[in-house]
Amino acid sequence: MSTQMVSDNVDALVKLALAEDFGDGDVTSQYFVPAELQACALMRPRTAGVISGVEVAAKVFKAVDPSLKVTIHLHDGEQVSPGAIVMSIEGKAQSILGAERTALNFIQRLSGVASMTHKYVKAIAHTSCKLLDTRKTTPGYRLLEKAAVVHGGGNNHRLGLYDRAMVKDNHLMTDGDTAHLQACITKLKADKPGVEVELEADTLEQVEAFLKLEGVDYILLDNMSCDEMRRAVEMRGANRKPYFEASGGLTLETAPAAAETGVDYMSFGCLTHSVPSLDLGLDFTVHR
Repeated sequence: MSTQMVSDNVDALVKLALAEDFGDGDVTSQYFVPAELQACALMRPRTAGVISGVEVAAKVFKAVDPSLKVTIHLHDGEQVSPGAIVMSIEGKAQSILGAERTALNFIQRLSGVASMTHKYVKAIAHTSCKLLDTRKTTPGYRLLEKAAVVHGGGNNHRLGLYDRAMVKDNHLMTDGDTAHLQACITKLKADKPGVEVELEADTLEQVEAFLKLEGVDYILLDNMSCDEMRRAVEMRGANRKPYFEASGGLTLETAPAAAETGVDYMSFGCLTHSVPSLDLGLDFTVHR
């Protein structure tokens, strides 16, 4: 994904998030915090994990008040322990308080994704298998969540419907007609040579049929047992491609054994669709 694409996405999300939080004003800070009061706030994690979304959080504070002094001490992808200083913010207390929750919402969510990814990466680190995310992302947050997966040591699957053809059972309306499937692959490769092709296989019989096709870059082994995945890898023989991706029914506990079968990739929707946020907070010091 391009840096400009991510930057544009961040700007739009920050604007939307602040608009829904502020409405016509932060009445708590306006009425209970003196306008002239200055403060320093330190952003710290309360639990260990991997940080992601630091720059996004910084943009939130600057969007609320460009005069705030925001200093980043730890960067995306760094492992943190409780109490470490991720960021310091100095300036008007009203401004810091107004931006606090939105900034934390971003960095807590994204750090949760990075932290969860890191756990899975460690679980399969003894193999050559690589960890992938999926399209099961929060609508609008995909680029940020996929960046967080990378910060946690994982890799990105396709970004959307446009950069890889992923043919699942719902797409196979041809009753197993491999000749028709081959024709579709050939036409796609001719029209869009940069687009990769992945076919979903539920059985070893499908794997055998797909291995005979030209132009297949990946075969997804859906909900297969470790024995079935091992046999699929053996069926490929000495050929390096198509690559095998294991998916479905895998957990942190079962991932190591699945990775040991020789599959090239393993994808997990849980990295983005059901991850707990990393607990971070702001500690304030008031300057009177």
